[in-house]
Amino acid sequence: MGNNFRMIAKTLFGFEEILAKELRNLGGGNVEVGVRNVAFDGDNGFMYKANLCLRTAIKIIKPISSFQVSNEDDLYRKIYRMDWAEYLSVDDTFAIDATVFSDNFTHSLYVSQKTKDAIADKFRETDGKRPNVDVKSPDLRINIHIHKNDCNVSLDSSGASLHHRGYRIATNIAPINEVLAAGLLLLSGWDGQCDFMDPMCGSGTMLTEAAMIASNIPANINRKGFAFEKWPDFDAELYDKIVDSSLKKTREFHHKIIGFDKAPSAVRKAIENVENANLTEYIDISRENFFKTKKETEGPLHMCFNPPYGERLDIDMQNFYASIGDTLKQGYPGTNAWLITSNLDALKFVGLRPSRKIKVFNSHLESRLVKYEMYEGSKKAKYNH
Repeated sequence: MGNNFRMIAKTLFGFEEILAKELRNLGGGNVEVGVRNVAFDGDNGFMYKANLCLRTAIKIIKPISSFQVSNEDDLYRKIYRMDWAEYLSVDDTFAIDATVFSDNFTHSLYVSQKTKDAIADKFRETDGKRPNVDVKSPDLRINIHIHKNDCNVSLDSSGASLHHRGYRIATNIAPINEVLAAGLLLLSGWDGQCDFMDPMCGSGTMLTEAAMIASNIPANINRKGFAFEKWPDFDAELYDKIVDSSLKKTREFHHKIIGFDKAPSAVRKAIENVENANLTEYIDISRENFFKTKKETEGPLHMCFNPPYGERLDIDMQNFYASIGDTLKQGYPGTNAWLITSNLDALKFVGLRPSRKIKVFNSHLESRLVKYEMYEGSKKAKYNH
C-alpha cells in the first residue's frame, strides 16, 4: 500500500510485547518492539483504528522528520526549515511536548520554547502573522524527542493519553490506570472464556476493561475525541467506517464478571463507571468483604486484582496479605488468581507459592504481577486428567 507510513505507539514498561501482539492482530505492518514503545507501519485509516482499538497504547505518534542537532540554535534552524504549512495554518493553535535525553540539551521546556519560536517565526515570515499556542486543546500537538544528537519530530495523533477512555467519571483513593488494567488482564491471559472476578474492585476499572476484552469492544469507543480529528487531512467518513467495522467485531460473552469492594463509596463509583461504559448487563458489583466470601460459581474462575499497597492506604500488611492467601486456599478452588503489588515483602505473607511473577510498573512503583493457581480438589488429580 503506497500510503503507509511509520508510526510509534507508546506504552508502559513491560507491555511492549502485548502491544506488539495487539498491533499485529489489528493488521499493523513491520511491527518492531522498542523500550516503552512499538513501531509499526500503516495508513491513515490504520492510525484511526490503532487509536480506537489498542488497549495497551498510551499514545500513537506519527514521525514527520528526523535530523541531527548540536545546540539550541541548530534546533531552531532545522525546525524553521520544515514546511509547517502542510500541517498547520495561521488560524490553528499548536502545542509542543518535548522529551530530552542529551548532554547538549538539558531542559525540555527550553527545547519546546525554541521549537515554538521557530514555527511562529516561520509563519510570521510567510504569512505575516503566527498561529497561537494552546496547551490544553490545540489543533496540532507536536512531539519533539531528542536523544543525544538525534532529534525526532512527530505529530501526536491521540491528544490526551489513551488511558483516558471516557467511561471513568468517579474514582476512589488510588485508581488504577486503564491502560495498566488492560495490560495486566492481557498479561494474565484473560480472554473471556470463563467467569471473572475482581474482589477489591475500587472504582471498577479492572471489571470494565475485563468486560471490554471479553466482548472485543474497542478500548476507546467511549472517548470524547482524538487529536487526528483536527488535522487538515482528517477523513470523517473513513473514521466512521472504521468505528462501524470495529463495533461489528464485538462478540457475545456468556460468563459472569463479578466485583466486590467493602467500601460503599467504591461500590457506588464502580456501578456508575460501569453504567457510563454501557456494560451493566455484563458486570455484577456488590459490597462484600472478600475475606468473608467463598466462590459461588461453577467451573474455572479468573481473578485479577490490585490490592491496597500501603502507599496511600493505611492497613496492616502482614495480616492483610495472609488473609488473601487464606481466603484463596479455603474458599476459591478452581481459580487462577492474579494480583499486582509494589509491596514485594508483603507477598511473603500470602503463604502460597506463585506460579508466575512478572515485573511491571504502577506509575513510578516497581511492582510484580503474580499468579496463584488454586486447584479444584488435589493437585495430583489435576495432573492425572
